[in-house]
Amino acid sequence: MSRLKSLLLQTTAIILSTGMLSTAWSDDDHDEARQLMKQGDVLPLEAILKKLPDTGGRILEVELEHEHGQLVYEVEIINPGGQVKEYLLDARTGKLLREEEEN
Repeated sequence: MSRLKSLLLQTTAIILSTGMLSTAWSDDDHDEARQLMKQGDVLPLEAILKKLPDTGGRILEVELEHEHGQLVYEVEIINPGGQVKEYLLDARTGKLLREEEEN
């Protein structure tokens, strides 16, 4: 199974098992994200995940946010050693803007 497909399946499982879908996103949020993608203002999540470094980890959370007037994807990944890293990527280009370890 490809890394991307595995990550997408893990993300879906996390969302479904934790109920994040119903609490983290309203219908308006989904509609806005779809519209932004159709307009070319953001890359689809699949394209963003391809731009992440291969850590061998699992995705804990993905959020599309406005930060300092810019749309960004915030992705949290836990590596096999249990360390959580957060990656901030430009939602339009996929450029990695920041990477930091969570404590």
